[in-house]
Order: sequence, then C-alpha cells, then structure tokens
Amino acid sequence: MSRIPFLLVRTFDPAETLASLEERFLRHLGKLRGVDPFADNEAWEHTEPETEDPPMIRIADQHRIRERIKCILVVRSAISGFGRQKAEDRARLEKLHDGVRLVGITSEAHADEVAARLHGEFPRLGAASESVWWSLRRSVRDGLPGVRLEPLLLDGPPGIGKSAWSRHLAKLLGTPITEIDATNESASFGIVGSQRGGGNSAPGRVLSDMLQHRVGNPLVVVDEIEKSGTPVYSKDRVFDLPSALLPLLEPATARRWTCPYHELPFDMGWIGWVLTSNDASLLPEPLWSRCPPLRLHNPTIPELVVFARREVTCHGIFPPPSIRALPHVRTENEANAIHG
Repeated sequence: MSRIPFLLVRTFDPAETLASLEERFLRHLGKLRGVDPFADNEAWEHTEPETEDPPMIRIADQHRIRERIKCILVVRSAISGFGRQKAEDRARLEKLHDGVRLVGITSEAHADEVAARLHGEFPRLGAASESVWWSLRRSVRDGLPGVRLEPLLLDGPPGIGKSAWSRHLAKLLGTPITEIDATNESASFGIVGSQRGGGNSAPGRVLSDMLQHRVGNPLVVVDEIEKSGTPVYSKDRVFDLPSALLPLLEPATARRWTCPYHELPFDMGWIGWVLTSNDASLLPEPLWSRCPPLRLHNPTIPELVVFARREVTCHGIFPPPSIRALPHVRTENEANAIHG
C-alpha cells in the first residue's frame, strides 16, 4: 500500500522524546570533542577545572543541552498544533507523522475483476457497479497511489440491497467501512464532529474511524440521508447533515478539510462516499450537483428468481418447490391490473 500525508501540519516522530534527543545531542557533542559521553571513564567532569584540561563533556554541557531540547519541543508543539490537544488526542495524532495507507488496485484487469464480482452479486445495482468500475480504472490510468471513488447517491426503494452492495464493495476492495444511519444523525455533529468546549464535544465518526484504521480512503456509507431530520441551531449557526457533507464531497475543499474538534487540517479527499435515499427529491440541490442520483428500481421477477437460485446454490435456504413457483408470482400491482 502507498502512503500519503493525512494530517496537513508538520509532524514529528513521537519516539523523539526529551530523553532520546538528549542522548542524540550528547553523542554528537562527544563526537565533536573526541570522547564517548556514555563510557565508564573520566569523560565527565564534576567540578570546574582551574586549569585547561583535555576536551571533555561537563555536567554544565548536559544542562545546556537539556534546556535547549525543552525549547525545541515547545516550538515543535506550536508548529504542529498539538499543544492545544488533550493528551489522548495528541497520542492518536502523533501516530500520523508518517501518513496513512491508501488501499489500491494493481491493474485495470484487477478493476474489471472487482466490478464483475460486484455486478455478479448485485446485478440489479448495475448502474452503481458501473460507476465504481470506471472510477477504479481511472485510478489505475491516472497513476494514483490508491483507489479514488466518485461520490455516489443511490436512490431507490428500500430493501433492494443498497447498503449490502456498499458492504460488499468495501470487502472486495479490502478497505474499512463506516456506516452511518442518517435517521439517527439529526445534525452534522455525528459525522464531522463538534467544536471543543462543550460537554459532549468530540471528533466525528468518520475521522475517528480513519484515525483508528489509519487508512486514507475508507468507504463511508450514509443511509437514508433524506431522513436526517431537522437542522440544529447553535450560536446562530445551522447544522444539518447534507450541508455538513458538502465540503467533504467537493474535492477542492475535502483535500484540506479542517476538523471542528481538533482545529487541524486533514486530507479527506480520498474517502469513497456512498449516500443512499428512498426519495432523492427531498434533498437540497447542492447535494445533487455533487452526487447526481443513480435511479434504482425494485427487482423484477426474473431478477428475484436469479437471486433465489443463487442463494439456494450457496446456502440451500429455499426448498425446490419454492424456486419453481417464483416465476409465477405476480406483484400486487400486476394482480390489480389483471382483475382491474
């Protein structure tokens, strides 16, 4: 896997503590003076000499080195922005000094294989699988260090497999997945987080999961986004889920997105977004412009028969008479039309 910078501030190796830096500085000083500062000899002087002695490292040298390192660590903390973080938050952020991993694919043939397996498992979501297929091939052709998927808005009736399709896509790509039920997210806080200062302030779930897995291109699924509830008003600002997602769906702003909680910039431009809805007409137009809805339909009887036969082959969950009866099943609308 390739690695990319994720926390877009200058970071430093957390292994470089006061003790490790002091040892490094002492070794360098010993090299300059031609002595070993850690040898069991008389290289250390405990009293100031009255006459000029051979080069050596004195206790005063160690004190000056330690004070200088303390100044260096203070400056590093100010540069990185870690000085404003809680101890547990700082520990997590310091692990990002070498970036995050990107999940990738090896070739266009690999992209074809992933798309074929996805379509074979969910043939009724062919439009979504085709969009993923083009994104995967484009990632390879453009020489990107990892997979970059176009944001998707899957619009269709409930129960047709939109969420299951998303989970299978993440499995095929081998990338972490974060699933968010928009009906439980009445505001943007659950996804993007909230500013520090309040009792319930915290980073959003998306960033928290990325910090845990340290993967820069996870799949984030927001189910039933049109049911995200009413906006929440706080300090004359409006917080609603669709509006909070807009900066994360726009490539230019997502590549340098500032977390409200950490108040630091992160590269969120590699996230693969899958939004699902039952009625996309209820969503604001700006969201449509970033994620044109892919219209999906209820599965037809032939599609249900193919699905049932595949499940029988894999799991044996239906008896043979049920399979033979499926082609003769009529929907309620068809029955009403016949007996009209």
